[in-house]
Amino acid sequence: MTDEPERTTVRTGPEPVAARPPRARMLYVDNLRIALTALVVLHHTAVTYGNIPAWYYTEPARDGSGLVLDLFVMLNQAFFMGFFFMIAGFFTPASYDRKGARPFVRDRLKRLGIPLLAFLLLIRPLTGVGGYLDLRAEFAAQGKDLPYWLYYLLSWDAGPLWFVEVLLVFAALYALVRRRRTRRLLAADGAAVSDAVSDPGRAPVRAPRPLRPLAIVLFTVALALATYLWRFLVPNGSYLPYVGLPTPSFLPQYASFFVLGVLAHRRGWPGTLSRAAGRMGFAVATVATLAYLPVVVAAKPGELDGHGSWQSLAGAAWESTFAIGIVLGLTVLFRERLNRQGAGAAFLSRHAFAVYVIHAPVLVGLGYAFRWLHAPAAAKFALVAALALPLCWAVAYAVRSLPRADRVL
Repeated sequence: MTDEPERTTVRTGPEPVAARPPRARMLYVDNLRIALTALVVLHHTAVTYGNIPAWYYTEPARDGSGLVLDLFVMLNQAFFMGFFFMIAGFFTPASYDRKGARPFVRDRLKRLGIPLLAFLLLIRPLTGVGGYLDLRAEFAAQGKDLPYWLYYLLSWDAGPLWFVEVLLVFAALYALVRRRRTRRLLAADGAAVSDAVSDPGRAPVRAPRPLRPLAIVLFTVALALATYLWRFLVPNGSYLPYVGLPTPSFLPQYASFFVLGVLAHRRGWPGTLSRAAGRMGFAVATVATLAYLPVVVAAKPGELDGHGSWQSLAGAAWESTFAIGIVLGLTVLFRERLNRQGAGAAFLSRHAFAVYVIHAPVLVGLGYAFRWLHAPAAAKFALVAALALPLCWAVAYAVRSLPRADRVL
C-alpha cells in the first residue's frame, strides 16, 4: 500500500559508492487512488439503493432507476478492486527493496493489520448496530432473545476490509517468493551474490520495457479462461463466511493484477503506454460492454454465475476485457492529464486509505438518517452520495488527527 519513492544503492564492492536519487512521486497514481476510493464510496451507496442486498443497510429499489444503479455496480465490480490490487502490487517491490524481508512484513502487519483489527473491533460493531436492532425486534416478535455478542459472532466478517485481508496474504507470499529467490541465488553462487543482496535497498536498474499489444491480448484471454474455470468451483454470488470475502469468484483477477502490478514496476510499463493504447483501452471496453449487455438481459437466473455455462464464459470474457481496457485507459488518461496535485488533491490523497477504512459507518449512518425520505432510488443515491463523499474525507481527517493514527493510515 505504500507509495514512498524508491531509493537504490549501487554496489561495486563492499562499500556503497553511489546512490540513485529518489524516484519522483507518481502523482497520477495518487490521483488514481483518490478516484478509486471515491468509486468505492459510490459503489456501496449504489448497493444501498439498488437491487443487490449486499451491504449493512439497504433499501431495495421500487422503481426502474434501481436497474441503473445495478448496472453501475456491475461495471465497477468488473475492474475497480482489481485495479486497487494492481496499484498495491506496483508499490510492493520498492517497499521490499528498501526494507528487506522482515521489516517489510512487519510494516505490512502494522499498516494493514492494525486498520483491519480496528475495523473488526471498533468500526464494525458501530456499523452493524442498526441491523442488529432490526433483527432483535424480529426475534422479540417471536418471543426470542438475541444478545448482541451472538449476533456479532454469527455475522462476523471483515466487511470492506476484506481487501486488506487479501492484500496481507499477497504481501506475505511476495516476501516468501523474494526470500526463496535470494536463497537460490546464494546457493548457486554465494560469493558473487552475497554482496549484491546484503543491502536490502539494492534493486536492479532496468530500462523500461514496452508492453506489447500481443501480450495484452494473451493475458486477457488467459484471465478470461482462468476466471471461467475457477467459477466451476466458485460461482458468482459465493461468499466465504468469517473470512468475509464477498467476491471470491474474482480471485483470479485480484491475484493476477497484483502480480501484474509487480511486473509493471520492475519493467516500467506505465510510462511506456502510448496515448493510442489508452484510447484503444476505452474503446475496447465500451464495445465489449455493448456486446455483452444483450447476454445479460436474456440470461436466466444463475446462467451468468458459473458452472460451465456459455453465458458464464461470455461473462468472464467481458469482465477480463473490460477490466484491462479500463485500466489501460485510466492509466494513460491520468498520466497525461492528471499528473499534478494542488493542496486539495494532496489532502484527498493523504486521507484516501482512511476513507476506505471508515466509509462503511458513514454510509450506514446516512442511510438511516434518510430512511424517512421516499424518492426514486437514483435520487436517493445522488443525495446520499453528494453528502457521503465530503463527509467521509472529513471523518478520515478527524481519525488521522488522533495521536499516531497517521503512522498507520
